[in-house]
Amino acid sequence: MIRIQKDKDNQYSFVVTAKSGNSLLQSIPFASRKDLDATVKELRPLVKRTSVFERQTSHSGKFHFALKNKEGSVIAMSKPYSSEAGMENGITNLRNRISSLDPSEIP
Repeated sequence: MIRIQKDKDNQYSFVVTAKSGNSLLQSIPFASRKDLDATVKELRPLVKRTSVFERQTSHSGKFHFALKNKEGSVIAMSKPYSSEAGMENGITNLRNRISSLDPSEIP
């Protein structure tokens, strides 16, 4: 499921959740709902490309990934993972989740 959020500064973001309810991906803030909606519509074809995932390691040794748009700008970040294998599994889960979303689950 993709959940849309509006913060106190009137910025929008989205969260992609697994069927279990766990968060797979949190977007950056978007200034307008129109920009957010355009990005959400591009998620399905975007996650099929391997080049849009940037794998990173924090200074504390945690692993996470960033999702980039076609222009190469970061649009969302994963939660931290304790292992590289966990991060790779997170990418696979995100791809599968977005690919299997019912149209009613996409705002």
